[in-house]
Amino acid sequence: MADAREHVLTGTLGTISVRAWQHPEPRYLALVVHGYGEHSGRYGELAGVLAGHGAAVYAPDHRGHGRSAGERVVIEDFEDVVTDVHAVAGLARAAHPGLPLVLVGHSMGGLIAARHAQRYGDGLTALVLSGPVIGAWELPGRLLALPEVPDTPVSPAALSRDPAVGAAYSADPLVWHGPMKRPTLEAFVRTLETVDKGGDVGALPVLWLHGADDRLVPLPGSRPGVERLTGGRAAERIYAGARHEVFHETNRAQVFADVTRFLDGVLPRP
Repeated sequence: MADAREHVLTGTLGTISVRAWQHPEPRYLALVVHGYGEHSGRYGELAGVLAGHGAAVYAPDHRGHGRSAGERVVIEDFEDVVTDVHAVAGLARAAHPGLPLVLVGHSMGGLIAARHAQRYGDGLTALVLSGPVIGAWELPGRLLALPEVPDTPVSPAALSRDPAVGAAYSADPLVWHGPMKRPTLEAFVRTLETVDKGGDVGALPVLWLHGADDRLVPLPGSRPGVERLTGGRAAERIYAGARHEVFHETNRAQVFADVTRFLDGVLPRP
């Protein structure tokens, strides 16, 4: 597909870089929300699938990530990031008025997307959560209990069974390869609690995707959070053997088919 066009928005605390994969006559908008330490450019294949399905696709780099401003991987308040994502939705709607909007969040992006649905759910047509940091995620608490946050970066092998995914991740200069930072860990703890207490998203259609062998965001911890967020109404697809990044997994063709099939069931018919 065509290369993404870059937009630059003024975010809550600095400039936000946004990639946009356009469609000549889109029937819906897709807003992709990336995970911790990475950036929106890693979602080109997903964007291609969604564009082929009829979407104009927009994806911001969060504050401190990718090409956006801010100290690397420092997010002091996820509410600011949710506000930035809402601004990107405004950019998409200004370019394509009146189209339904689908929000797709992966990992940390799942937490951001969940909170966005709590705050702005009346403007969404559907929510897709991939390996979402939601519910009982124990890692931030464990790291914060230590005198110093250890310099233990994300293991590329934990992302996917496809070794090319880990190799590309390791070589990507826009990916953060250092330790997690205390302000971000503290923000994770607060926002997990906020989402937990923030109520469900009502009748909003939700699809939950998760790898059964996800060791970064274990499935059993996410389940209670997804159930609280959706009132137990989420459609779910759990992939045997899959690791954290199901959009980059060896069975991603199946994952993409599950997403487009779900969207076919909730989007207005052309």
